[in-house]
Amino acid sequence: MLGRANELSVLEAAYQKNSFQFLVMYGRRRVGKTTILQAFARQHPAIFFPAQEKNDTLNLHDFSESVQRFCTGDFLAPFPDWGKALAYLGRQATPERRLVVIIDEFPFLAAQNAAIKSTFQHVIDHDWLGKNILLILCGSSVSFMENEIMGYQSPLYGRITGKMEVLPFDYLDAAAFFPHYSVEEKLLAYGILGGIPRYLAAFDHQRTVAENITETILPETTFLHDEPQLLLKMELREPSVYNSILEAIASGANKVTAIADRIHEDRGKCSKYLQTLQNIRLVRKLTPCGEPATSKKGIYILTDFYYTFWYRFIFSRQNYYALLGPEDAARDIMDGLSDYMGPVFETICQEYLLRQAKKRALPFVPAAIGKWWGTNPALRAQDDVDILALDRTDSEALFCECKYTSLPMPMEEYDDLVTATAAFPHITQRHFLFFSKSGYTQPVIERAAREGAQLLTIPDLYGESD
Repeated sequence: MLGRANELSVLEAAYQKNSFQFLVMYGRRRVGKTTILQAFARQHPAIFFPAQEKNDTLNLHDFSESVQRFCTGDFLAPFPDWGKALAYLGRQATPERRLVVIIDEFPFLAAQNAAIKSTFQHVIDHDWLGKNILLILCGSSVSFMENEIMGYQSPLYGRITGKMEVLPFDYLDAAAFFPHYSVEEKLLAYGILGGIPRYLAAFDHQRTVAENITETILPETTFLHDEPQLLLKMELREPSVYNSILEAIASGANKVTAIADRIHEDRGKCSKYLQTLQNIRLVRKLTPCGEPATSKKGIYILTDFYYTFWYRFIFSRQNYYALLGPEDAARDIMDGLSDYMGPVFETICQEYLLRQAKKRALPFVPAAIGKWWGTNPALRAQDDVDILALDRTDSEALFCECKYTSLPMPMEEYDDLVTATAAFPHITQRHFLFFSKSGYTQPVIERAAREGAQLLTIPDLYGESD
């Protein structure tokens, strides 16, 4: 297993406490939750039960078998109900023996047994609280885990001792999947696949990005070919509408009105569906850096690069690509990747800054960081900053420009960023940082040296610059 040291350390810390611990783990599908739990269960004796989408009687039968085989090495008969099963488990824990109980995809159990949360609450309150037990409930339904397990109205509210949302890898963690790639290829692969471990593992780092697109994404027999559509069918009732919304966002429609117009649906309906997509972590609403979440300037983006890639290049072109054939279709995709990677590069540069902030390697620790857009009084027009970082006092800022082009960054780009700072007259300390795929012209290099601006390229992002 690559990465996930932090997640395993959280589980290990809970295990080392000689008291009842109740950890809730959640995260979107395919993010690697089960792999983490399996790795943890290999380090310590544990009852690992993967719930399935079947009726309560069958799940109780399977759970009973898992429990009894773990405790006695044999299976006699299923417990008559969940309460009896959990009470039996409580008798197995001793001060010398830490009992670890892991239930993966707990929402499958709750869907068939509305009382099971209350059953767990009762056994925790009346039996498990004083015992040497570590309980881990895991689920892919983020909204269910947040509201029905951790929410104020949940019977389990107040019993949970820890929670962990498993997130996709960032660009640097994802690079570990491609040890033979150049830094430019690592960046491109991440821009296509995003940070979901299963998607990253699908690429063969011994083959080029184009070859991987040809062999791993385009053939109908590969799981990546229609993975986004299949996942929507698993999660949602009206996948066709959600498909249309995701395609609209991937194609550049980022406001509710624009999305509704693009897909010919009612604006109110789109707003409702967008909220659902946010709940399952496929869409995120952005507001200009420094402005509240309620800002009317908010826009919607896809959180998963593979979904962005798939809906932009694959979804509406499948018939065309079938006629072209995989190799020609891959060439067609590669030709369009430069434009596609522009916004992706901004996100990657922001991930780099977040890592630097945690290491205290920026001029200050940002209280807010993200893209900014709005009116610039100096231009009397709309303007934007690719990445803006603001300090806690709102008096110091880091202004960043990100360029994913085949030519060195010219002086005009430098001037544009300096001009954009006029929209922030209250900022008294200003720092400048530039990211460029293809380096910088000599005048830019000389000016940055005079003014103390920092110039970075792709190798700097991976710590491989000279």
